[in-house]
Amino acid sequence: MTAFTYQHDQLACDGVALAEVAASIGTPAYVYSAGAIRERYRALDAAFASVPHAIHYALKANSTLAIVRLLRELGAEFDANSVGEIDVAMRAGVPPERIVFTGVGKTRAELERAVTLGLKTINVESMGELERIDDLARRHATRARVAIRVNPDVDAETHPNISTGLERNKFGIPIEQARSACRQASTMPGLALVGLHAHIGSQITSVEPIARAVAALAALAREVIADGARLEHLDVGGGLGISYNGSPVPGEADYARAVISAAGNLGLPLVLEPGRALVAPAGALVSRVVDVKVRPAGRRIVVVDAGMTELLRPALYGAFHRVVAVSRDARPEVTCDIVGPVCETSDAFGTDRQLPDPRVDDLVAILDAGAYGAVMASNYNRRPMAPEVLVDGAAWRVIRRRQTIDDLVALED
Repeated sequence: MTAFTYQHDQLACDGVALAEVAASIGTPAYVYSAGAIRERYRALDAAFASVPHAIHYALKANSTLAIVRLLRELGAEFDANSVGEIDVAMRAGVPPERIVFTGVGKTRAELERAVTLGLKTINVESMGELERIDDLARRHATRARVAIRVNPDVDAETHPNISTGLERNKFGIPIEQARSACRQASTMPGLALVGLHAHIGSQITSVEPIARAVAALAALAREVIADGARLEHLDVGGGLGISYNGSPVPGEADYARAVISAAGNLGLPLVLEPGRALVAPAGALVSRVVDVKVRPAGRRIVVVDAGMTELLRPALYGAFHRVVAVSRDARPEVTCDIVGPVCETSDAFGTDRQLPDPRVDDLVAILDAGAYGAVMASNYNRRPMAPEVLVDGAAWRVIRRRQTIDDLVALED
């Protein structure tokens, strides 16, 4: 599933030369492969074909309208973490009944909107939130469909900043209290308890913690069903990681076997919430070298025009992304530190990386940037947000134009 390959020593996305895109719309720019997204979605769907399931794409990974529409056309349903993401999904043609609403700090206004829309479910984070939803639903003379988000106290064995399933993390209701929460929910006239939910983290590269969390969730489901609840689904969250550095990671089939086995013969459809696994490898951030500094000891510092404002993950998590030359030639490879232009030392993409001896105006591609790139972008240093491009077959189009300074200050007095 590789969207980015060299053709005649030019890096291309599904046959479209990245240099052509850069010449047309400038840099930095995000480039996505529609074909890779389709392929990854279909592979995951096929891996779970033996059981009833629904794939709820996690909008937090990449919520650009064209990407959402593409996944909607593939049959995806959606997982939203804010009313803004719900609205984006609906603008992309997604009906409310295909959206689950997750989020650790839903405001009363967000909950009221969710209750009145008739979403597939609201994943409830606390007893207080359960009571607020019940109150709002009764005020609107409706019953809100809810699922209890369970914190199973399982270590996802991922970066601590993206671990969400440990007891000390802010997410969900502790598993020891979850059965009681379900019993209480079943007595509330404004609620319909339809599911259980757990999500233990992101960029998980072993199926073992996922299986432990699903097994704990399934055991709880059996208890809740025995109490008389009419559950409609088991939401096992997402978090399946990708290989940013070429190391082996579980594939869709490995993931499906682990989840299906851990869920057992529960008889409930599974809800899956993949995000990164579907879109990260389908995207690259194309950038241009703007300066090369050679220190007295010979270390090369390569400054590119993309920065933490376009891809925050390296600065935020120390995350690794491969950085490759868009054009390959006979220049010898040299060791470089690749940094951005933002006024922060943490604005860097990698140290001790190999590139063909860099020159100003060379193009580079930062790979696996389809998730948590554009969605986490900022205007720090008053930098306009970069455009996004979708390659589909032999054609490409801009799906979000480059922001202008006028756009940036339009809301200011």
